[in-house]
Amino acid sequence: MRKGCTRPLHPLPFAFRKGKDDRKQRILLKFSTQASHTQRGFAMQGDRVTKRNKEDHGMWEFWIDRGGTFTDIVACSPECTLHTHKLLSENPEQYKDAALAGIRHFLCTGMEESIPGEKIRCVKMGTTVATNALLERKGDRVALFITKGFRDALRIAYQNRPKLFAREIVLPELLYEQVIEVEERVDRDGRVLVPLNEDALEVGLKDAFDRGIRACAIVFMHGYQYKDHEQKAAALAQRFGFTQVSTSHEASPLIKLVGRGDTAVVDAYLSPILRRYVNQVAGELGNVRIQFMQSNGGLTEATLFQGKDAILSGPAGGIVAATATAASAGFDKLITFDMGGTSTDVAHFAGTYDRAFDTLVAGVRIRAPMMEIHTVAAGGGSICFFDGARYRVGPESAGANPGPAAYRRGGPLTVTDCNVMMGRLQPGLFPAVFGPNQDEQLDVQAVREKFLELAKRIEKDTGDARPPEAVAEGFLMIAVQNMANAVKKISVQRGYDVTRYTLVSFGGAGGQHACRVADALGMTSIFIHAFGGVLSAYGMGLADVRALRECTVELVVSAEHIHPIATIFDKLEKEAMSEVTGQQVDANCMEVQKSLMIRYQGTDTALSVPFSSSCEDMAKAFEDKYHQQFGFAMPERQLIADTAVVEVIGRTFGGAGDAFKASEGAPSEPQEHVHAFFEGEWQDVPVFARTKLVSGQRVHGPALILEDTGTNVVEYGWEAVLHAGGLLISRTTPLSRKVAIGTECDPIYLEVFNNLFMSIAEQMGYTLQNTSYSVNMKERLDFSCAIFDPLGNLIANAPHMPVHLGSMGESIREVIRQNQSSMQAGDVYVLNDPYRGGTHLPDVTVVSPVFDEGKKNVIFYVGSRGHHADIGGITPASMPPNSKTVDEEGVLITNFKLVDGNTFQEDAFRNLLTSAKFPARDPDTNLADIRAQIAANEKGIRELRKMVDSFGLETVQAYMKHVQDNAEEAVRRAIGALKSGSFVYELDDGSKVCVQIDVDSKARSAKVDFTGTSAQLESNFNAPSAVCRAAVMYVFRTLVEDEIPMNEGCLKAIDIIIPVGTMLNPVYPAAVVAGNVETSQVVTDALYGALGVMAAAQGTMNNLTFGNKRYQYYETVCGGSGAGPTFNGTDAVHTHMTNSRMTDPEVLELRYPVILENFEVRRGSGGIGKFKGGDGITRRIRFLEEMEVIILSNRRLVPPYGMAGGHPGECGKNWVERSDGKRRDLGSCDSIIVQPGDVFVMQTPSGGGFGNPQ
Repeated sequence: MRKGCTRPLHPLPFAFRKGKDDRKQRILLKFSTQASHTQRGFAMQGDRVTKRNKEDHGMWEFWIDRGGTFTDIVACSPECTLHTHKLLSENPEQYKDAALAGIRHFLCTGMEESIPGEKIRCVKMGTTVATNALLERKGDRVALFITKGFRDALRIAYQNRPKLFAREIVLPELLYEQVIEVEERVDRDGRVLVPLNEDALEVGLKDAFDRGIRACAIVFMHGYQYKDHEQKAAALAQRFGFTQVSTSHEASPLIKLVGRGDTAVVDAYLSPILRRYVNQVAGELGNVRIQFMQSNGGLTEATLFQGKDAILSGPAGGIVAATATAASAGFDKLITFDMGGTSTDVAHFAGTYDRAFDTLVAGVRIRAPMMEIHTVAAGGGSICFFDGARYRVGPESAGANPGPAAYRRGGPLTVTDCNVMMGRLQPGLFPAVFGPNQDEQLDVQAVREKFLELAKRIEKDTGDARPPEAVAEGFLMIAVQNMANAVKKISVQRGYDVTRYTLVSFGGAGGQHACRVADALGMTSIFIHAFGGVLSAYGMGLADVRALRECTVELVVSAEHIHPIATIFDKLEKEAMSEVTGQQVDANCMEVQKSLMIRYQGTDTALSVPFSSSCEDMAKAFEDKYHQQFGFAMPERQLIADTAVVEVIGRTFGGAGDAFKASEGAPSEPQEHVHAFFEGEWQDVPVFARTKLVSGQRVHGPALILEDTGTNVVEYGWEAVLHAGGLLISRTTPLSRKVAIGTECDPIYLEVFNNLFMSIAEQMGYTLQNTSYSVNMKERLDFSCAIFDPLGNLIANAPHMPVHLGSMGESIREVIRQNQSSMQAGDVYVLNDPYRGGTHLPDVTVVSPVFDEGKKNVIFYVGSRGHHADIGGITPASMPPNSKTVDEEGVLITNFKLVDGNTFQEDAFRNLLTSAKFPARDPDTNLADIRAQIAANEKGIRELRKMVDSFGLETVQAYMKHVQDNAEEAVRRAIGALKSGSFVYELDDGSKVCVQIDVDSKARSAKVDFTGTSAQLESNFNAPSAVCRAAVMYVFRTLVEDEIPMNEGCLKAIDIIIPVGTMLNPVYPAAVVAGNVETSQVVTDALYGALGVMAAAQGTMNNLTFGNKRYQYYETVCGGSGAGPTFNGTDAVHTHMTNSRMTDPEVLELRYPVILENFEVRRGSGGIGKFKGGDGITRRIRFLEEMEVIILSNRRLVPPYGMAGGHPGECGKNWVERSDGKRRDLGSCDSIIVQPGDVFVMQTPSGGGFGNPQ
């Protein structure tokens, strides 16, 4: 007890309140999906903090993490001891605010009494108030004021859809309520094209104000650099009485209209919410200093805390504490692992915080510095279920209510219940706070009954018989794998050797799974701090004050520009220093860090290097870093100074220090033994209390170690030692990588292998993105990677570009047919032949066989297909609108041996590229991207060999068949609900795609027959059979509502008939370039038409190319999606066979001599019906130099069809407005020379409606 206080220092995990009958009822505080075991107390006495100023003695500090479910508090007492407290974030019957209630608890102040602020030195807090408001869309009402012509810029964004196979495209809800277009325009050089019309702006401001809106975001083109118009508009808004005015140049002074605009909007949306919360806390605390944790990992004064900086406020505190405490314990390379109830956050640390300047949170792009944290939907509350073939875990969560099955609220089985079932969470060691009277233990019986019922169902459906505890272990294995894959995304995929890192585990459920996650990653050391259950709160106390300033530079890194760049840094430093100095930080405790984000000219990938007055030093640092991350450098390209970043750090805490010291003495004995399931059998397992362990005491697994805020599971082969500040858990027995599971289909390993195969394909894709040279691959991500079985059947295809799905297998089989007898280890083949599995010539496929250990037999194939920026042909970019033969479209490559026994055939391949009739224009870029594709294949080969080492070749190959069978069954179930039908769909040139789909419901199969389709065309709208096959696979995959693997099994139930010599199965020398990008969309819509499941989408990719000798640019443009029987179509989004990204408007104008005058939704253009089709867009581009414009499109004459009585969508249009006022209409496929001042206008088609209009 503290002197003068009658409240116990170790609060019980529940509070008391009086009900209507005056009975004391327990209110559960430690009740969530966090799966965290608790002891009888939360406080930790005797843990002393020594870093306090003399004048601060006698005062409290409170470090608080106000989460969505719980609020954690670490209190530093006047005696410099640390205590913890945990309570519900929302408990209105007991208190208005959890943070204030926690402070009252420690100060022994009643809920109605004033908090004695004179006893408090400061409060440091992280909060999810802003995050929850963003997730739940409960921020303030916001009006967006944006440059005229861009009212829909944030809605369209980069035009890609979030879920590739969703027929109903659901985009995130917009944060702003009203859009007001502002007459103003500044170009990239700061020239005022349209002065700010203040009179019109005042009308818009009045309209928004009269609607009751008090928050506004002001976003003008190029406002990041030329701020005058935004500043004037902000001053007007403030005079009108708007209480929150967020300008884009203040919210994010960086190029990119979309990201900066979203950041300004989210700041306006959340800042009022934060301000009200800050005022509420400050009103209770009086003059107490309050600081808040920002998403960048630094503290700031409450008055400076902004909505845009609050998104990761809580998780950032966890990273700060994890890295500080681990560093004090001697670890410098860390993977942080924060496992809670609904999700797991992971991050990488190697001496400095990894930060991202572009982050997508809840569908909103935040262009501001934030901790780089990867989140996966796997937590203690993740729901475990069986889908008829596979064990599945998440992404759905049981939440806090009903919670896991063990919580006595009728909840589903979850990861927490797996641990209960296996005895790793013991009812006797968990608070008895469940049931209607909140006085019962965890319901083990309910868990056992549910697992037993599930085990019986699994045996009935699959014949797989196993006890309930083994079923639970299977689910746990899958959850662990999901979390390990999340770690790979922030470590292995970026070139970090994770086996050399320490896993820092925290969060309510982290300690239960840390050993298994480490094993899955090959890691051998784990650190768990004593405050692991409240580590984010502890991090608030360890954090420094930080102020970051960024500024777009966009200058060549050269001696000529070093002075203006240095001037920018001086200005940023002065601003950041002023902010930190104003927060009571001594100048002697400040540190200034300057870094310059540099990129190669023509690319978007910028890397941070320390700023120096020496261009040579910065160039070397950049190229070294680029080479380390991507495997190559491009010394011939100019370096561009992209962004200047200054961070001023005000040190306010001396570090984690030795706040925790282990006691000395004889090793403690287990407090008891429990029955738990380890290594496939029930064992008597010792249970230790961490607080009773002594320095150096070793606890061998299997064992349970109880913390005050959680349970740590020490697995077999691991050993825990009490270390400074917490537990160091190390693997003492080498992990056996060989897993004997046999070749019969096991429903647990079916899911494991599904995930492993897809993970390999995704890692290949990440390698290709990292190592590629061209913008097409590195930035637009126009590529796909896949793995295949020995027969060339697709096993896993990462969902990159839909038109590539299912089409690569034929290329693999062509390589097999021509080379099977002569292949040797180290060979690599390349082809783009559209008559042998290719799509169109720019899509180049690299194929690598994978041999067994003896290098005698091919056991797998890996392949990567990428869209090359130019492969020759009669027009730049190899996308001619009027090609008549394939030779006019570029270099045709058929079965070329690119690598012969590990020897790269560079000269021969270069000769192939340059000796064609219409040769490649930039073979160096082709070769660079080809090397990246080879690197991606090598990544796949290495990962597949790891699988073989772990499971054995027979097992891996058996599961390659099993995953195909699983996908086949999922498609068959979908086919069983379909009806037969036929459809004829005409193109603008008069050709037709005819399809008859005959469904055999009994056999659950379908025949898709394209007989009747137009004969091979003289135009380039012929589509190779591989493209048609990809469209069929895509459509039938979208009919499966569940998540299933994309592999050859998806087509096993479908018989596809494509007559040779038709436009869907042409023969040499038919031109095919539009078949891939245009006819593929027609085939997709024809299939949907035959099945009657949805109306047509825009039916085109709207391929636009423009350029001259200096500049070349290519884009595809979005339109409307089709409506369905239960949903409206979506406006302005990419549909079906493409999902490529659009260049940001400001980046487009910076890099090319054009002005984007307009990019907005064509409202009302969607087909009407019971459900309306999505609207198309209007896009206007004014040219500043002479250029050739090429359009390759469709649906300019034949509209997208409506379905079931719904009306068709509108056709698209293309035209040019000459500077003299004349207009030239363009066809679907056309080209034209434009002069300075001419404007190209594109209106894209809209989607068809569904059902009779009412």
